[in-house]
Amino acid sequence: MTCTAVCISHAAGAGGEEVGRLVAERLGFLYVDEEIVARAAARGGVQAADVASEERRKSLAARVLEAIAQGSDAWAMGGSVPLGAGEELSSDEIRVLIRETIEQTAARGNAVIVAHAASHAVRPGPTVLRVLVTASPDTRATRVPGAEGLDQTRAVRAVKDSDAGRADYLKRFYDVGEELPTHYDLVFNTDTLSVEQAAELVSRAASG
Repeated sequence: MTCTAVCISHAAGAGGEEVGRLVAERLGFLYVDEEIVARAAARGGVQAADVASEERRKSLAARVLEAIAQGSDAWAMGGSVPLGAGEELSSDEIRVLIRETIEQTAARGNAVIVAHAASHAVRPGPTVLRVLVTASPDTRATRVPGAEGLDQTRAVRAVKDSDAGRADYLKRFYDVGEELPTHYDLVFNTDTLSVEQAAELVSRAASG
């Protein structure tokens, strides 16, 4: 069966975002990642009370997704999503909103969702493809954002810190004590596969 939602989890520096963008382009799907949702929420001045209330959060996530689906370029270049004004959200509140938006994005379908825990936020099923993109710590240390300005020791530390934060997030939000390959349908090691090769394989798998 053809998949209508592709969830791509990734380790820092593994190239998951690039794989996701290529897959979305090849399949003609909407591309959604954590940064897109967080920026939309931040520009809209979302209120913490909206995120705390499950009913209001679901409605809010739907509006964020609708704004993204209609074209993120407007707010990415300085516009705003009409979500109402309020205080700045904490990182955990943003995470909760991101999770709700991920769930609704997958339910709507025709989307590639690139987030650290997208595969855990969406219930497994025949129309969902759960993908992990990873690589060795040494390889990822050369690719993490800002790696050009870091020496090897600091780049390796940045990868370790990111991995620790990701593990903590999986534990706190999804009660995942240890991330396993069996949590995913496909696992790609970009030590050996290029981003283009991984994207091609994901696209083929998603299209049946």
